[in-house]
Amino acid sequence: MERETAQRLYEAMLLTRLLEERLVTLLRQGHLPGTIYRSLGQEATACATAMALGPEDVIGPLLRNLGSMLVRGATPEEVLLQYLRRATGPTGGREGNLHFGSVARGILAPTAALGAMIPVMAGVALSFRQRGENRVAMTWIGDGGSSTGAFYEGLNFAVVQKLALIVVGEANGYAFSTPPDRQMAGSMAARSQGAFTLVVDGNDAIAVFEAAAQARQRCLDGDGPVFLVCETFRMKGHAEHDDQRYVEPALLAEWAAKDPLPRFEGWLARQGWPPDPTLEGRMRQALSEAAEQALLAPWPDPASLERGVFSGPTP
Repeated sequence: MERETAQRLYEAMLLTRLLEERLVTLLRQGHLPGTIYRSLGQEATACATAMALGPEDVIGPLLRNLGSMLVRGATPEEVLLQYLRRATGPTGGREGNLHFGSVARGILAPTAALGAMIPVMAGVALSFRQRGENRVAMTWIGDGGSSTGAFYEGLNFAVVQKLALIVVGEANGYAFSTPPDRQMAGSMAARSQGAFTLVVDGNDAIAVFEAAAQARQRCLDGDGPVFLVCETFRMKGHAEHDDQRYVEPALLAEWAAKDPLPRFEGWLARQGWPPDPTLEGRMRQALSEAAEQALLAPWPDPASLERGVFSGPTP
């Protein structure tokens, strides 16, 4: 990995963590409706896979893939306005969490139904082939989501059609409160439906980046889809309302020692490219100011409620 790419990847991972921390603060202050699905401990999985893509490729993230959206150009200001449901946000206050996209940046908004992005992104990859475009589609899925019918149908279709699709399996330890051995036979990698499968340490940013780059090249070479399984761990509950009492403290401590951010910092230092020591402070200050501005943004006008719902005049 070149120095510039490594620094961009580190900045994306750090920004992901700090932005989610700011969102949690807003939630606890009573400003943020709904909840937050954090990616604490999984930042390398989302950021490094997206970083390996080309600008013409397309991603379909899930709720724990904020980092992938930041890599593709989504801004903290947009994310804050979206979570706060403000009129000036990406969806005009009609959605929350990460349910927004940007076609210009190659980001398709996630659906609420787990597993559903697999057939959606398979369709995107099919459209690339029909138009003769050498591009790649990428999406993510967790342990629990890989148990859905849509996961199998979408991945099977991609395998049969040899589509340029990368499915990143985030083996993060729990499907809400259910461990893998209670909801799947064998490992997550065994669910590949015949796709070429790579298994990588999901907390090693360099290993994830290299595996994703290899997966992308296979797709561009016409070798069909890749199931990239990243072994990681969800260091917070399913969402902020989940206290994670079902996880043994010793297991959390074991994975805390494998935190992807300090590991990547150590790698950068060994390359002679240590991160700027002022970076975190500057990011925190910028996020604080962005949050203050987002809180001042207007709420949606109730009269606009039906706008964008129907293709023609309201029935």
